[in-house]
Amino acid sequence: MSEQGARRGQEDDWWRQLYGEDAAEGGEGAGGGGAAGDAAGSGAAPAAGAPTGAGPADVGPSEASDTLDERVASVLRTVGPPGWGDRPPPQPTPADAPDRAAPAGNAQTVETPPRAAPDETPTPGPVPPGEPPARRVPLPPPPPSEPIPLKATGPGARPRDVDRSAPPPAPAVTYIGDRPPTYEAEPAALPAADPAALDELVPDTALEGAQYGSLTLRAASQRGDSARYRGDVRRDALLTARFGAGRHALILVAVATGRPAVEGAHRAARDACGWIGSAVGRSYTQLAEDIHADRRGDLKAGLQRLTDRSYGKLRARALERGGPPEQYTAALRCLLLPADPDCRTRVFFGVGAGGLFRLRDGAWTDLEPVATDHGTPAPLPATDAPARPGPGLPHGPGTAEYPVRPEPFLFHAAFARPGDALLLCSAGLAEPLRQEPAFAAHLADRWSTPEPPGLVPFLATAQLRAKGHAKDRTAVAVWEA
Repeated sequence: MSEQGARRGQEDDWWRQLYGEDAAEGGEGAGGGGAAGDAAGSGAAPAAGAPTGAGPADVGPSEASDTLDERVASVLRTVGPPGWGDRPPPQPTPADAPDRAAPAGNAQTVETPPRAAPDETPTPGPVPPGEPPARRVPLPPPPPSEPIPLKATGPGARPRDVDRSAPPPAPAVTYIGDRPPTYEAEPAALPAADPAALDELVPDTALEGAQYGSLTLRAASQRGDSARYRGDVRRDALLTARFGAGRHALILVAVATGRPAVEGAHRAARDACGWIGSAVGRSYTQLAEDIHADRRGDLKAGLQRLTDRSYGKLRARALERGGPPEQYTAALRCLLLPADPDCRTRVFFGVGAGGLFRLRDGAWTDLEPVATDHGTPAPLPATDAPARPGPGLPHGPGTAEYPVRPEPFLFHAAFARPGDALLLCSAGLAEPLRQEPAFAAHLADRWSTPEPPGLVPFLATAQLRAKGHAKDRTAVAVWEA
C-alpha cells in the first residue's frame, strides 16, 4: 500500500472514532461485533477479551469525559488558534446537523467551531501524525450596511434651509406696462465697422463707478432697444474724469447725445464730452475754489464760456467734414463733484435735452433748471479769432459764421444732504421717468436702499424697459453718505 493510501486509511479510522458511527450503530461490518455494540448501547461492560473497535487507547477505565464535545474541543485546541477549544460551542443550526440521526437513547449534537471574526483568519498549525487537517469553515458574508445616500457634488450641493412657509421670491421686473416692448431686451445686431476707422467703434454698454469722501458714483450708458435691433451705433457718450488729487480733486461727469438719424452723431457726442472735459481740466483749480467758496455767479459765467467754446469747436469740426454745422452737435449735460468730504455743493450745467432729478425719502424731485439766457450765445474768449459784425455770431475756426450752441445754457447748484441721491441722465431715461409713474416708482424703490447698489445691480435697474421708450439711455447717480 502506498504512503498516501495508508494515510487516507488513518484519516478514515480517525473520523469514525470521532463521530462514533461504529459505536452508535450495531451490526457486523461496523468496526466491531454485535455484542460489543449492544454493550455500548446499554452501558454494560463488554466481556473480557471481546473486541470493542476502539483501539488500544480506549482500553481500561478513564476518569476524563469522553463525549463528542470534548473530542471536538480537543481537536480545536490542537489545530486552532489559542482559546478556540475553551469557547462555548454555538447553537446547532440545520446546516450543522449530522447526515445521520443518532438513536434517541444516545443522541449527540454535532457542532461546528465558532466562526472567526471577519478580520481574524485562523492560522493553520502543524498537524500531528495520524490526525487529519482542521476543516476550514467558510467566513460568513459581512452584515449588510446602510445604503449610502446619493449626494450631489459641485457648486450648490450644500443643503440649504428652506422656509416652506415663506412666499416664493417675486420675479425680476424687466419692463413696465401691460405688455413687453416691441424689441427684444438683448442686443441683436452689431454696428457696421470701417476697417480704416476701428477706433470709432462704440461698445454696446459702458459702466463706471467710484467713491470719494461722502459720495458714491455709479454711471451706465447703453444702446436703446431700437439701435440694438437695427445694428445702429450708440449715440450716447459718457465721460468720467478726475482732476487733481486728495481733498482738492474735482470729478467731472459728462453725458452727451448726438442727433438722431444723422451720420456721425456718435462722434459729435464723443467730441462734446472730450472738449468740455479738456476745458474743465485746464481750469479745475479755479473751479474747485469757486465751488468751495460757493461763488455761484462766477461759476455760472465761467462754465458758460467753457461750454460755448466746446460747441464752437463742434461747429468748426462740422465745417472741416463738409457737413452742415447744425447737424454735428449734441445735447450735453455735466456734473462737477468736489472730492472734499466737507464740501457738499454739487454743480450741474449743460445744453439740450435730458434730466436732473433728486431722490430724497423715496420720492423724486425734478431739478431741471429754467433757462435764463433765452438762447443768446456768449462770445468766445479773446484768444480765438475776432468776431465779424453781427450780434451773437462769433467767428471760429474756418470761414463760416455760426451760432455757438443750439439751445439755452442751463446751470444749477445744489447742496446735498446725507441720504440724497442725485440723478443726471440723457433723454432716453428722463422721458420714461417723467411720463411713466410705475417706472419712476420702481427706480425709487431700487435706489432708496441704505447702501448704494453695486455696478451690476445699478445697471440692471437703469435698463428697465418701458414700451414706447427705445432710445439710448445714460444714467449717472450720486449717493450721499
